[in-house]
Amino acid sequence: MQIQVKCSCGEGNCPEWAIVELQGVIEPQPAFRDRLQNLEIGLLCRSSSEESYTFTIGYHELMGSKVLLKKPLLVLKKVRRSSADQNGDFQSSSVELEVIGIIRHRILFKARPRALISGKNIRFSLILA
Repeated sequence: MQIQVKCSCGEGNCPEWAIVELQGVIEPQPAFRDRLQNLEIGLLCRSSSEESYTFTIGYHELMGSKVLLKKPLLVLKKVRRSSADQNGDFQSSSVELEVIGIIRHRILFKARPRALISGKNIRFSLILA
């Protein structure tokens, strides 16, 4: 079976994407469980060198690095095309896959997160009975 892929961005001009790979599970708070689409989970920052990244999620900070994939991946979008005859009647439909990006790297976070709560900011109160 042959699948035709269409690239409208031109050769060598496709947007670069990256995969963010985390170890473990990210669980949303109960208030957000049914609204996960476009949910901001943290802040991803790149240091001055393009090889190291930090990902801050709440009070946790992860350190990661940029890793080249062995084989690049395409990001595809399914487009349905339908054609009509001269009378406006539905005649046939076809499905095309359009390239919207290419993934050549992944940002790998494999170490345990570091807590951002420092001992200087914590206040203790002692109650004597």
